[in-house]
Order: sequence, then C-alpha cells, then structure tokens
Amino acid sequence: MATKQKALPLTLDEENQHEQVIVDDENNGFDYSKRSQWLRAAVLGANDGLVSTASLMMGVGAVKQDVKAMILTGFAGLVGGACSMAIGEFVSVYSQLDIEVAQMKRENMRKGGGIEQEEGEKEELPNPLQAACASAFAYAVGAMVPLLAASFIKDYKVRLGVVAAVVTLALVVFGWLGAVLGRASGLKASLRVLLGGWLAMVVTFGLTKLVGSNRF
Repeated sequence: MATKQKALPLTLDEENQHEQVIVDDENNGFDYSKRSQWLRAAVLGANDGLVSTASLMMGVGAVKQDVKAMILTGFAGLVGGACSMAIGEFVSVYSQLDIEVAQMKRENMRKGGGIEQEEGEKEELPNPLQAACASAFAYAVGAMVPLLAASFIKDYKVRLGVVAAVVTLALVVFGWLGAVLGRASGLKASLRVLLGGWLAMVVTFGLTKLVGSNRF
C-alpha cells in the first residue's frame, strides 16, 4: 500500500523569499493572469509570423534562386498571415466576450446589481479589436525578420544561410522574452521555440524541394 508523503516544511529563508515575492507583486500592482492575455497574443503572433514567413521563403528558395520570388513570397505570407491572425483573434476574443457578458448578466440579475455596476465590469473585459490589432502587428513584426534578412543579399546560398541564421537568433530571443515576461524558464522556452522553428523550415524546404524536382 503506497504511503502518502508529507510535504517538507519550508526553511526560514525560503519562507522569507516566498513572502517577499508576494509583497513585491502586490506593491508593483502586477496581475500576471491579465498580462498573460496580451503576452500570449504578442508572443504567438511574433513566432507565427517569423516561422511561417521564413518557412515559405525557404520553401520557395528550395526550387527558385531568384531573390525577387523569395521576397514576394515572404511579403504575401506577411500580409495573408497578419490578416488571418487578426480575424482569428477577433473571432476568438469576441466569442469569449459574449460568454463572459452573458454570465455577468446572469450574476447581476441573481445578486440584484445595477446597470452601472454591469457597465463597470464590462470595461474590464478583453477588447476584441485591440486583441486583433495586437496579433496582426506582432505577426508582421516577426515576419519582417526573414524579409529584411533576405532583401539585400543576391547570392543564393549566402541568402539562405543568412535567413536561417537570423531566424535562429530571433527564435531564441522571442522564446526567451516570452519566458522572462511570463516568469518561466528562459532556456526551456527558447529551446522549444527554436526546435519548432527549425523543424518547420527543414520540413518545408525538404518537401518543396522534393515536389519541385518532379516534372508534372
């Protein structure tokens, strides 16, 4: 029969550190649950823009050495992806908003709250338009990284190498930044983002090269 282990008591130093973190958070006025909403949209948007655009450019670069084709593909990916992110975030947040407003009305009816209280609570809810704009902007920022890296390099092999190197650096930075702002492990987050980005670029490059080598 398995015995239930008791949690070890905290030492005096650990208790002091824990209390200090709580005091600092209260004094600073940070609400990490609220900040995680815009942080999620910003980090995911930037990562999606970076990885998606870089993968598109690497895929085209696998079959075409022309820098113009590569840049046009990346630009089309930037515009289309930013629009897609904005629409998706808008619909998602608006659906969440409808659910929360309906729940709020039910609570106010049950508790007998007034209209002023309901309007005040609505102001604290997420804004779909702001979330959509933030997602589109973050996506565009991420997508600009590979675009700028490839814009001024004519040599085919050098261009591919520079794009891969710059995207690698940006993946590490985005992963680390998201982890630091969310108080998570920077190393683990950076590795996850980096490996995912590399995998997307390699698979896109390889499959496009395979398909492009066949004549239809």
